[in-house]
Amino acid sequence: MPRRPPPPPAPRASSEDDAPTFLSRQVTTARRFYLNLNPSRRAPLAVVCGGWEACAADYAIDRRDFPYLSIEFVAQGRGEVSLGGARPQALGAGSLFTYGPGTAQRIRSSAADRLEKYFVDFAGTHARALLRDVGLAPGAVVRLGPTSEVRDAFDRLINLALDRDPHTERACALQLELLVLLIARAMRPASPAERRARATFERVRAHIDAHFLSLRGLSAIASACHVDASHLCRLFRRFQGETPFRYLQDRRMRWAADRLDLGARLVGEVAEELAMDPFQFSRVFRRTHGVPPSAFARARAKPAGP
Repeated sequence: MPRRPPPPPAPRASSEDDAPTFLSRQVTTARRFYLNLNPSRRAPLAVVCGGWEACAADYAIDRRDFPYLSIEFVAQGRGEVSLGGARPQALGAGSLFTYGPGTAQRIRSSAADRLEKYFVDFAGTHARALLRDVGLAPGAVVRLGPTSEVRDAFDRLINLALDRDPHTERACALQLELLVLLIARAMRPASPAERRARATFERVRAHIDAHFLSLRGLSAIASACHVDASHLCRLFRRFQGETPFRYLQDRRMRWAADRLDLGARLVGEVAEELAMDPFQFSRVFRRTHGVPPSAFARARAKPAGP
C-alpha cells in the first residue's frame, strides 16, 4: 500500500518580532497575528494578518499604497482618516473603513482620546467581490449601528489565528467571510428609535470621556446623565459591546497608562490620583493592559537600545 502523506505542518507561532514593516509600531499594546504574507494568487480568499491595537498618542499612518485589502474597525477613541486623497473624515467608536492596493491612507489618532481598533488584511481572487457585494469597496468609510457582533467576530478571528493547527488558514478565511456579512448587517439603515438610542449612548459616553476622573461607578453615571441604570447598561452592550462601568474603568486605566508612560508619576501616586487603593488599581490595570502597572512603568523606563 502507498504510504499516506504526512499532514501539513501547523503554521509557526508569530510574535511581534515577526511583524511586517507595514504595521505601525506606534501602539501601546496590541494582540496581533501574522499568517501568510505571500498568499497564493490562486487562493479565493486568504487572511494575511490582523488583530487589535491600542494606538499611541502620536499614532500616524501615511502610506501611498498597500499590498493587501484591509478592513479597520474602531472600537474606542477618536481620530480621522483620509483614503485615496479624499477629505479627512472623523473616526469614532463604531467607525469602519476599507482600503487596498492603489488606495493611499492617512490615519491619525486623537492624542487625548486614542484609537483602539481591530484590523484584518487579506487577499485572494474573490476578496474584492466580497467587499463590493456589501458596499465596502476600498476607500469606504462607514458608521455601523450595533457593533457587538462585529467585535465578537474580530475577537473570534484573532483567537482562531493564534490557536495554530493545520486548519488555521482555512478557518480564518471562513471567519473573515462571516465578519464581512456581520458588518453588512450592522450597516443597515437605522430606525428612528435606533437613532434616538444611539444619540443617548453617545451623549453618555461623551460625559464619561469628559469626567472619568471624578465618576466612581454606574449609579454616578446614570444620575449625572439622567438615564436609568439598567437602560444605560443595555445601550452600552448594544453599541459598545461592554458595560458602562467597564468603559469607565478602561478609560481611567488608559489615562493611568499615559501618566506612567510619561515617567512623571509613581504607581502609588497614579493610584492615589484615581482614588483607588494600590491593590485594586494593580488588578484593574492588569486586566485592561495585560501587565501590572509596576511592570508597565519599568518597561517604559528602559532606555532605547542601540
